[in-house]
Amino acid sequence: MVFRLLYNNAFVLWVFLACCMSITNVEAQKDTVWLVVMGGQSNMDGYGDADELPPNLKHSIPGAWIFTGCPAPDGDQGGGLGSWEAMQPGHGVGFASDGRVNRHSRRFGLELSFASEWQRKFPKRKLAVVKYSRGGTSIDSLAAGQFGCWEPDVKGHGGINQYDHFLTTLRNALAVEDIDGDGRKDIVAPAGILWMQGESDAAHTEEIALRYERHLKRLMDLFRAALRQDDVPVVVGRIAESRRNEMGKVWEFGELVQYAQERYVRKDGRAGIVRDTETYAFSDPWHYDSKGYIALGTAFARELFVLMK
Repeated sequence: MVFRLLYNNAFVLWVFLACCMSITNVEAQKDTVWLVVMGGQSNMDGYGDADELPPNLKHSIPGAWIFTGCPAPDGDQGGGLGSWEAMQPGHGVGFASDGRVNRHSRRFGLELSFASEWQRKFPKRKLAVVKYSRGGTSIDSLAAGQFGCWEPDVKGHGGINQYDHFLTTLRNALAVEDIDGDGRKDIVAPAGILWMQGESDAAHTEEIALRYERHLKRLMDLFRAALRQDDVPVVVGRIAESRRNEMGKVWEFGELVQYAQERYVRKDGRAGIVRDTETYAFSDPWHYDSKGYIALGTAFARELFVLMK
């Protein structure tokens, strides 16, 4: 009886250890990849000229990958298509994808300098960027116009809006189990949400601008819910006014949206803001120049690093 009890206990222990070894072996075959989500409108798209990039950003960035969802109008079935590839120029305005082949543009956004700064800070942490943005889009349905709206409850135009395109982008990106293509399944760890938007909501009426904080909070809460982590850091880029514009303000109620962005960050506790957009030069009345996008990516990265501590 004693022998049988000892035998049974030994067998149970052996099974337990074997299971632990099996789990350890499976986990050893997986990578941890840190996920950063980027969203917004045209200054998140990026109007930087690839010919003006410094040498360290002209080619792919080691240890970083990007999935850009094809931008589409509300109601379009093709929004959010894309495929993973090494972080490189061409994911700015004009980028398109059919889900199999990515068609690069000659433009770039903040993603390049952000990834470069990330690799300097965390050389051993693999970075995966999921990006969906579309120029002219608003987070208030009354400011959407022809470009589209991120308000989740606005289901006109075929029942699909910009938030739906973002969810499709995220779903398509995370359906890939081996993002970096090294033959091992990835464990995806959400690291941050970067949001560069607000100009469209600042260009219409005072009432729309005054609602911006409420809409921003709700949307960022939904982004966090989509990542299944309610304390993911959020970094907001404060909108800026072009000093080149000679016809008066481009964003009539820009100060109200800036104030709303500041209030959101102050109340949230896990959010930060990039303010030095005021110092950037513009290539036209609406978009930063190439140096501005490089500075923007660096500023977003450094603000996120503070929140990640």
